[in-house]
Amino acid sequence: MNQTVKSPVVRSSGLAVNMRALLWLGLPMVGSNIAQMLLHVSDTIMLGWYGVPELAAVVLGSSFFFFLFILGSGFSYVLMGRISAAIGRDDPVQLRRDARMGLWIAIGYGCAVMPIMAAAEPILLALGQDPHLSALAQQYLSVAMWGMVPALVVAALRAYLSAQERAQAVMWATFWGVVVNVMANWAFIFGHFGAPEMGVRGAALASVMVQISTAGLLALYAAKHPKLRSVDLFGRFWRPDWQALFVLIRLGLPAGLTHLSEAGLFQASALMMGWIGTHELAAHGIALELASLTFMIHMGLSNAATVRVGHAFGASDTDRLRAVAKAALILSFGMAALTIAAFLGFPQQLVGLFIDNTDPAAPAILAFGAKLLAVAALFQLFDAAQVMALGLLRGVHDTRVPMVVATVSYWLIGIPASYVLAFPLGLGGVGLWLGLVIGLACVGVTLIRRFWRGAWLVATA
Repeated sequence: MNQTVKSPVVRSSGLAVNMRALLWLGLPMVGSNIAQMLLHVSDTIMLGWYGVPELAAVVLGSSFFFFLFILGSGFSYVLMGRISAAIGRDDPVQLRRDARMGLWIAIGYGCAVMPIMAAAEPILLALGQDPHLSALAQQYLSVAMWGMVPALVVAALRAYLSAQERAQAVMWATFWGVVVNVMANWAFIFGHFGAPEMGVRGAALASVMVQISTAGLLALYAAKHPKLRSVDLFGRFWRPDWQALFVLIRLGLPAGLTHLSEAGLFQASALMMGWIGTHELAAHGIALELASLTFMIHMGLSNAATVRVGHAFGASDTDRLRAVAKAALILSFGMAALTIAAFLGFPQQLVGLFIDNTDPAAPAILAFGAKLLAVAALFQLFDAAQVMALGLLRGVHDTRVPMVVATVSYWLIGIPASYVLAFPLGLGGVGLWLGLVIGLACVGVTLIRRFWRGAWLVATA
């Protein structure tokens, strides 16, 4: 089995040893997460240069895309934990079974949701969005939907490789995607290099090109790398493994719904911000990009914690499992403190990176975006706590209770709080974001407490 992993599983319960191990594995994951986020940041910056209505429309369109993507990507997070546990048990057969069926789910789910994206405009209109922005968002999604399957395949392959401590390959493939995305955006959004000027459709085409090329690179690496070839991931790929498939669905659906609940909190905030105004929606998109960029650091550490906890869980080593959790939380909260300092110290400079300062709308967007970043600084600790708790619980295959906690906290507490603070209480967009803080705090505190109390021992017995 050791031929399928890059290094031996760390079996120490020491805090310093586990912090080093998490950083060794987590930094490439953070790098790949940041590179993935840079794809969206580059879209936001370049569309901001192209026009404010186009930027606002792609905020809506990409939000719609990722609302659907998040549910499907939940299966990949569970896949990472399953493969890590198989490594901890020294079970290469189960590793291969889970990985193949994870790819099956990615392809099947991606095909199933494409028709929803093709009919996005009437859905957005029914949700009260501006007709012009809804039409532009539909133009974007009509092209972007062809990237859903390869995007989910990338998520599954990323889980497969990261669990085997080969996150560096994912990181470099994703950074290559950033380069392709910037060049393709420059060509197809603005009409350079002899390409047609396509506006929002050009941004979508660039994203599809990146998703297909990244999926191809990772599949080639997984199939041909000498240390991974013995897994024979794509051999007899057409043969179903119903037991492994149903286990992944049983564990992955609650995980996907958990992330969908969180995504729903933020996407609902985008829809409500659209009721306030176009400038506010554009500022919301920029502030959310910045907050999401820093969130990728915590997500990378959370994924590393899933792998390391999964190794300990597979080996039935509870002491090591808790040591990994403590190390992960210390690292994540340290990064949150640095983020808070940046958001409070340089808000207008950060927002200004995303817009053309000669645009007449720039001062309004800068001022409002700076206010939103102050609130984003407030929820950094809670955001770090909830994503780390989810990563730890995924490592021990505990997904159902976190789903219930997230659904209640985000949909029954966070979203109503956002609406009440924004509209009846008259706080506008700032109040809307304060509701996000409330929802994140409920999830973070509850799930961290669940993990440390060991309630998952009953759930995963």
